Amino acid sequence: MSTQAFNGAYLLPLFAEIEQARADGAYRPLPAPAPASSLATDDAPLGHYAASHLIRTSYTAGLAHADALRRLTVAGEIDPTSPWTLLRGALENFATSLWLLNGAGRAERRHRALSLWDEDMRNRHQHEQDTGHLPSGGGMTGTQRRAEIRAIADHLALAPLTAPRTHQILLAAAPTAGLTPAKVGAAWRAASGFAHGRYWPNLRASQPRAAIPDADGVHTVALVIDEDQHRPLAEYCRIMLRRLQEHYNARAQAR
Repeated sequence: MSTQAFNGAYLLPLFAEIEQARADGAYRPLPAPAPASSLATDDAPLGHYAASHLIRTSYTAGLAHADALRRLTVAGEIDPTSPWTLLRGALENFATSLWLLNGAGRAERRHRALSLWDEDMRNRHQHEQDTGHLPSGGGMTGTQRRAEIRAIADHLALAPLTAPRTHQILLAAAPTAGLTPAKVGAAWRAASGFAHGRYWPNLRASQPRAAIPDADGVHTVALVIDEDQHRPLAEYCRIMLRRLQEHYNARAQAR
């Protein structure tokens, strides 16, 4: 852990938003869409594969990632990597919810939801293969659920489904939040570099604090988080969270 004094004041607006979404030690979920709402109309022909299920799950996952950084900050356990990784998870989840909410029309929004469900069940199938797991009690496998999802897409003339890519989701969601896609993409790319242990983000988005010589003449560089580089990522998370809440409330309320 870094011994460098960590200010982190730029994180406080995001943390305030997260704390407002907490109650009694748990995250308050987004409410289910009202029966006469626009979002409920989107969901109606999708059966178990409603967009609102994915939106609400991604929202809560985003909160959990950002709140984990809040707890690390309160504990004084800030390292140069985790803040990037945690806000990457928050940003991806908030962006995914916005992307699902804001397709150009009902058909596109349904296509996005079914495409994400299809990818979800593709991953489930992979896990079932890896573990040899079979659902009990007559439950459906990932492969069977993918077939069900694709049958819905065929019935609604939404085939073929296309696997969503995280970077594309981020770029598409950014304008909905009033953000510049390239800037959001750049912050996410640095965060992804940290998450995957790449070398380049340490040079681009960390601050060297000491060089420790090894016996063979190679120096190990001690790094701390560059708060100026991390600040935009925190702001993008805060803005996407706020816009997600606003858009969800607008589309999930009865009209």
